[in-house]
Amino acid sequence: MAGQTIPKEYLAGYAQILAEVAATGRRLTRDELRSRRALGEQAAEAGHSLRALVVRHLAVTRETWPDTAATNVLAAVEQAIDALAEGYEGAQRLAVRQEEAARREFIDDLLYGRSDLGRLAERAERFGLRLSHAHAVAVAGDPAPYDETGTVLRKVEQAVLTRFGDRSILLTTKDGRLICIAPGEQDEILTYFAKHAHAATDGGQVAIGRPHPGPGGVVHSYEEALNALDLAARMDLDSPVLHAADLLVFPVLTRDRAAMADLVRNILGPLHNARGGPGPLLNTLTAYFDAGCVATEAARQLNLSVRALTYRLTRIHSLTGSNPADPLHRYALQTAVIGARLLDWPAKNLGP
Repeated sequence: MAGQTIPKEYLAGYAQILAEVAATGRRLTRDELRSRRALGEQAAEAGHSLRALVVRHLAVTRETWPDTAATNVLAAVEQAIDALAEGYEGAQRLAVRQEEAARREFIDDLLYGRSDLGRLAERAERFGLRLSHAHAVAVAGDPAPYDETGTVLRKVEQAVLTRFGDRSILLTTKDGRLICIAPGEQDEILTYFAKHAHAATDGGQVAIGRPHPGPGGVVHSYEEALNALDLAARMDLDSPVLHAADLLVFPVLTRDRAAMADLVRNILGPLHNARGGPGPLLNTLTAYFDAGCVATEAARQLNLSVRALTYRLTRIHSLTGSNPADPLHRYALQTAVIGARLLDWPAKNLGP
């Protein structure tokens, strides 16, 4: 009837209980009730439906009942309960699908900035968000592996909601990444999300956008977080948590791409004349600037002796005319190195 076979272990002791109750008229003991609850929990964990479990117990009841009239009545009860449960489960599945579809549509509209903003704000209240206030968005994980039904999202969601309650927090996924939307003035929520998302995604980076007000603020913060992750990939930034507010200089540097490409070509272009091409010397400059222009630390990062590093810096000076150790030259060189990483030079040709 219920379309699912319930294994015998979930009815262990049930027939004996029925026999004793029929003979004595007694009620179930505390231990018997406890054993039924335990079996019910086990059946649920194993994925068996309540409908199938109830119907199977009714069938066993009918099979062990000695009276023919009672057996006929129990057979009718079994059919009625099965039909009732089937209708209930069907309606419940439809309601869940409709709720999931509405939630997914809302999230897509929210993060893409689609739909009428006034209507979007009205729909947001259904999901616990007041879009008249400022919100910030955190994005975690590499694209593709995570979805709404996965254990990773549930694990992170449980940790965040246990710590903060709902607090107008929305956790979801988008394009395979974990997403957390929280009130902009409560930055501790996104910091906590970042900690647990980083661990749950096996060390995936988490980016946090700046708070922005209004219905369009969420998509603005979301785009900032995505841009921060993209920037981290291009710049080899390995920090587990990235704050868009800390990376504002990079969009400024790339706003005029043609000017940046011209700077890279003019300052770093002569490195093409080095033996082995520009790669090793560009890596030397990157390590030197990342180390705060401390030669010993840069040499350690590159597994070089300080003498070898100094030779490379001298060679860079000779080829480019810019001395990395000279404060007057350092800014232009470092800006050009950042531009090279942003524009993927020398792998990509920046033109004449």
